[in-house]
Formats: sequence, structure tokens, C-alpha cells
Amino acid sequence: MQTHHHPLIAPALGTAREITSFHYGKPGGTKVYVQSSLHADELPGMLVSWALRRKLAALENAGRMRGEVVIVPVANPIGLNQHWLGHLVGRFESNTAQNFNRNFHELTALVLPQIESRLGPDANANVKAIRALMGEGLAAVQRKTELDSQRLALQRLSYDADIVLDLHCDWEAAMHIYTNPELWPEVEPLARYLDSKASLLALNSIGNPFDEIHSFCWTELRERFGERFPIPYGSISVTVELRSQRDVSHEFAEHDAQAIVDYLITRGVIDGTAAPLPPLAHPATPLAGTEPIVAPASGVIVFRADCGAWIDAGTPVADIVNPLTDEVTTLNASVSGVMYARHSARFATAGMEIARIAGDTPIRSGSLLSL
Repeated sequence: MQTHHHPLIAPALGTAREITSFHYGKPGGTKVYVQSSLHADELPGMLVSWALRRKLAALENAGRMRGEVVIVPVANPIGLNQHWLGHLVGRFESNTAQNFNRNFHELTALVLPQIESRLGPDANANVKAIRALMGEGLAAVQRKTELDSQRLALQRLSYDADIVLDLHCDWEAAMHIYTNPELWPEVEPLARYLDSKASLLALNSIGNPFDEIHSFCWTELRERFGERFPIPYGSISVTVELRSQRDVSHEFAEHDAQAIVDYLITRGVIDGTAAPLPPLAHPATPLAGTEPIVAPASGVIVFRADCGAWIDAGTPVADIVNPLTDEVTTLNASVSGVMYARHSARFATAGMEIARIAGDTPIRSGSLLSL
């Protein structure tokens, strides 16, 4: 194992932070990149990364590593330092209000000016040429702020990875994942090992979140050049939502870390026999089919369904209770599917999104992610 430190731009005198990456196995084979807590207040991933590091160290000592696995347990040291009246506020950067998981560099734009002349009849050579230009493009980007330098550090570590796992969680949620629909056959075993209750598929949900910038670029390049040059999918990228913010336990971390190890065994990154594939809890569905449950008025939220539960269309999801007027507004699902996430607050403001249900028919377009 090797440890690398990646300094960030110091935002003010007397302050300095860094990204730390841990590298297991040997470069040259399949590369896997795993990071956690890009939203700094989503902590289950940190514990999973810690458990995974311990497993990888044992596997490396046993000579079972056939590829390279890079772990970044603390992907957002900036957000970890943002506390307001005792509360960790790690989703948005306090200086700019930018979501830490948006606005990563579009890799397609970095390679387009030069890539056509470097493509040829060999698919593997084309992947190497594309990744080389991605690396050159990222190396040429000038860092201006601490946030810029953090995003660049993460992308420079991950752009050439064959598998990218971005570990998150929601306020309150069942285990679920996001990935590119074209990658679903490659990702389904991971969903099974994790016991994902919802698998949400989107090609481009808008906003350049971390997982999508690794896969969408390959789709774009295939669309532009695929009829003339063979271009495989160069990255299997997945956002893994590790249940709820408070679901931090050794038992969960052990399960999730082992699920990742079993998946990597199936991909040939680790030598061994993976556990038998568990059943898939529910079929994958389009992210555009997700129904946001929105409170039309303010009041106390009383949920009538739990995360991970199957909800039939027309079923009550929550009540909004106004203790001043005695009015009770019941919110019903209009689609059938798994309620995979809900808000942790129990007081609604008018227009607040309080839950999401994974329907199987697209009903939305444009920006598909929450802020």
C-alpha cells in the first residue's frame, strides 16, 4: 500500500488542507477508484472506506490483488470544516453556495479538440489515447480557489479508472444507487451484493456530478466517433447511497465493504471466488421516472410509509398537519415504486420536497437531481 497527499490551495493565511489517497495493488491492470463523503455530512461512506481499506490490506498481503484500488476516505476536507451552531453543513461550499457534487470538469470538452486524429482501429489503443488526453487536459487546468483544487485533485486521481464508486447517503433512505443506463448490465451485480432497493438510471441528469462525468463522456465520444472508430465504455461509474445519514455502524460498514470486495472479485480485480449473487430486490428504473413528493403547504410532517417500502399509486405517503387550523393534508403517491428516500426534517415549508418514489415510467426531464 502507498499513501499519497494532494495539497489544496490555502484559502487564507494560516490555513491548509489536503486530499489523502491510499493505493493498493499494482498499477497497470484494472484500476478502481473509491471515494467517500464528497458531501461531507454524509458519513457512512467514511466508515465503509475504513473497513474496505482493512480488507484490501489483508488481500494485498495475501497476494490476491490483480489490479489497483485507490481509496479516498475523506473526499471533502473543506466541507468537514463547515460547522454552524454545532451542525456540520457539508453539502454546499459556504463561500459560493456550490454543491460539492456538481460542476466537475467535462472530460469530453477536454479531449475533443485533438482526439479524432489519435483514434484508430484498435479499441484498447483508443481508450489509452482518450485517457491520455483527459490527463493532459486536467493537468493543464489552472486552479484558482480551494474548491477548484479539491475538484481537480479528485478528478486527476480518478479520470483513468475502469471502475469509479462514489459513496454517499441521503437524509433518510434505503440503500440505492445511480448509474448510466448503458452500464446497468455491468453494475447489476454490485446492486445485488449491496442489496440495493432502488437502482436509478440516467445518462445525463444535468449538473456534472462526479459519477456522471466519468461515464457520460464515453457515451458522447461513442456517439460522435463510434461509427468510424471502436470506442468501448471506458469507465463503470456508480453513485452508491449508503442508506441514511445516521446509518453509521460497524455492521453496515462490514456488509457494504464486503459487497464491494465481492464485486471486484467478479471484475477480476481481486483473485478469489465471490459470494453467490443475491437476488435483485427490484428492477432498475429510470431516474426520470422518480416522483418527488412535495408539500403544498407548511406543517408538521407525519410519514405514513418507511424508506425501502413498495408504494402503490394512490397510497398515502405522509400527512402535513397544521396545528393552528386543524387542517391535515395527505400526500399520496401518483406512481408505484419503492420510496427510496425521504427528508429527515419533520417540519415542511410550502413547496418542500419530502420524499422520492422510484417509478418505472419517465415523467420528468431536465435537471433530475435535487440541489
